[in-house]
Amino acid sequence: MRAAVQDRYGPPEVVRIADVDRPSVGDGYVLVKVAATSVNRTDCACRAARPFFMRLFTGLRRPRGVGLGTEFAGTVEQVGRRVSAFSVGSRVFGYSDGSYGAHAEYLAVPEHGSIATIPVGVTFSQAAVSTEGAHYALAQIRGARIVAGQDVLVNGATGAIGSAAVQLLKTLGVTVTAVCDSSGLELVRGLGADRVVDYTTEDFTRSDRTYDVVLDTVGKSSFTACRPLLRPAGVYISSELGRLAENPLRALVSPLQRGQRVKFPVPRHDQGLVGHLRELLETGAFRPVVDRSYALDEIVEAYRYVETGRKTGNVVILVDPFE
Repeated sequence: MRAAVQDRYGPPEVVRIADVDRPSVGDGYVLVKVAATSVNRTDCACRAARPFFMRLFTGLRRPRGVGLGTEFAGTVEQVGRRVSAFSVGSRVFGYSDGSYGAHAEYLAVPEHGSIATIPVGVTFSQAAVSTEGAHYALAQIRGARIVAGQDVLVNGATGAIGSAAVQLLKTLGVTVTAVCDSSGLELVRGLGADRVVDYTTEDFTRSDRTYDVVLDTVGKSSFTACRPLLRPAGVYISSELGRLAENPLRALVSPLQRGQRVKFPVPRHDQGLVGHLRELLETGAFRPVVDRSYALDEIVEAYRYVETGRKTGNVVILVDPFE
């Protein structure tokens, strides 16, 4: 089968398309014929081993595995023994956490892993980009213990995490202020934001408004800059480590302090989370934003584009455009 692989860390150009063995299907596994996948921030971090601590999980000097890719959507091609939740022909989507390998024509996934059936009316492209940004957004929302009636600011509201966060927050009955550039204003309003701030004309950190929670989904602010925006018991969460890893360090001492706090929730992927996202897709409460699509042969260009930081929502890779 054809797959995007790497044998060293580095820029997008270390990725190449190669012929590799189709994965075997062991007991309790399903083989998915991949129709669509994505290139996202997690994929970029694994490919480049940035930040450096990524190497603890992917290999210190070289990648332990050559396969790339986390999100997938496709059709079940084969099932292993004792598999009962899925059958050949089922349309499925999910997240390949740890083993990766979704940038390929076939992917073996544990039956009880991060996999679920695709709801009727949801395309492979939509399903393929519904897990990565959304699972970071859910981790932030749950980590901040956001509840109905609160006021939340989302910085980076047009990104994969931010666009998911806006929609997920609205399902909770939260008042959302979204920060983005001028080109994304109408998109973010359409996602349900109650108020939109154009950061190209207004510095959101200098506003007189205050919030229960500030979610920086692009990691371009800081607790110090956002502190005046927080109410007395407000919470700040960033998707990035921050300068000198200040965000996880502040989160460690936050339980010992009163008042405003920093939290740094670590996202976890399991079947329950994917099942929850499936329900949101089925009801229409969540629709991932798709910026553009590339063929598998164009995946290096997709990596380049994602790393410009200019994408809106998600980037799809069409592994089988005829599915």
